[in-house]
Formats: sequence, C-alpha cells, structure tokens
Amino acid sequence: MATSTLSEARLQGGAGIGSRPLMFNFRSGKDHVRSLWRLPRIMAASPPLRVLCLAGFRQSERGFREKTGALRKALRGRAELVCLSGPHPVADAAGPEGAGPDPGPCPPEEQPRGWWFSKQEADVFSALEEPTVCRGLEEALGTVAQALSKLGPFDGILGFSQGAALAALVCALGQAGDPRFPLPRFIILVSGFCPRGLGLKEAILQGPLSVPSLHVFGDTDCVIPSQESMQLCSRFAGAIALTHSGGHFIPAAAPQRQGYLQFLDQFAE
Repeated sequence: MATSTLSEARLQGGAGIGSRPLMFNFRSGKDHVRSLWRLPRIMAASPPLRVLCLAGFRQSERGFREKTGALRKALRGRAELVCLSGPHPVADAAGPEGAGPDPGPCPPEEQPRGWWFSKQEADVFSALEEPTVCRGLEEALGTVAQALSKLGPFDGILGFSQGAALAALVCALGQAGDPRFPLPRFIILVSGFCPRGLGLKEAILQGPLSVPSLHVFGDTDCVIPSQESMQLCSRFAGAIALTHSGGHFIPAAAPQRQGYLQFLDQFAE
C-alpha cells in the first residue's frame, strides 16, 4: 500500500519493559499528543540531527537513498540522513527480503548488499528462521564502527529490516561496553526484529536497552511480521511504537511524519 493512502497512525509509548503501553490515535493535521509529551519546541537556528541509516538486506546504496527520499524530505531541517549499505554483495536470487535488482552488471553503488548471511554455503538471509551461521557479521559490525568513527559524530541511528536488527545489536554491544559503539542519543527501528543465531537474540533479549527508541512497523508487513517488531520494541525501556496499515517499507506520509518529528523534538538542541 502506498504511503499516500495511509490515513491514520497509532503512537504507543511504554514506561518500560513489561509495562502496558499507552496508545494515542491521531490523524493528519490534528496533534493530540504534543501536550502529553510536553516536548521542547525546535528553534529555527538548531542544527539538524545527524542520523546514520543502515539499509536492509538486498538493498543497494543508491536504492536505499531513493527509498529514504520521502523521509529525508519529511525531516528536512530537522535531521540529516547518512545512508550506509552492507559490506557483502548479494546475488540476484539470494533471498526473500526485498525486491531483486534488474539482471546484468551494475555499478558498485547499485549492487544489492547485505549485512550478514544465515547459511554457510549460500548468500541468503532469513529473519524468521534460526540460522546455522551468521556469516559476515563481524565485517558488518566493522563497517558500522568505521562509519561511526569516520563519518560521525551522529546523534542517532536508523535501521530498516536487517539494518534495524543490526542497529539494535550495535546498541546492545555499546551498552555492554564495546568501545567501537558509543551509545547514540536515540535509535529509530523500521520493520525491525531481534537477530537470531549465535547468541545474538539472547543478547538483545537480556535488555533492557536504555537508548530512547522509536519503532515503526506495518500491520500488513509480510516480510517482518508485526509481532517480530513488537518483540524488539519490548526490549527497549520507554520505547515508542509508531504503526501504520501498510507493509515492508519506510513510511513517510503525514501521520508518520508527525510521529517522527515529535520523537526527534526531544533531542533538538
């Protein structure tokens, strides 16, 4: 479903792990939650927040920039999005997540990539099955660490799908004291899930993770079912959930824009 057809978003906030989330309904043009959140107003001179954005599996660097174009426009003046794709090239028929590229050779920025693979003998990834390996994960973590060091500083991290699972893992490692991953001020996870395999899910589930978080997911997402995203959401203390009626994409229609901006307002200088 296209983002332009979305008429309503549901914004949920929880006080912590295990607490019953609050639910707010709002429609485009009607702000019912700002007075409850008591968020500071953004001054015109405030510099935009810098956000490192981690692509999903089988997304190219150029493709991910295009997929986040509507979001960049919605956040113009509030946030600068720096896109990063995975380190591993992925073949055309490599896996179920995302749409495959056009056949034939393509330049590096159009090469579909992934963060890690769930089989030793094939460049495939499944978010919903227990993997036999997490091949390439260390290279993925190194890629993110290098980006944080050389392209930063960043205020926050945004991840989509496999990139969201990696972003959550990065926060868990940072909270555990890994010097490569200083904790961001906030994290935005779109169609996220708890990464499985080699103790990864256990590391996330041990929470609570203290990073302020916004979790965005669709009710009709067939790639990452909403319950997977809700499980990841539950591992962050005080998490906010922004749901929509669509599927596996980064929504940026008016109702979601309102949710993004209200979340980011907390971190404006």
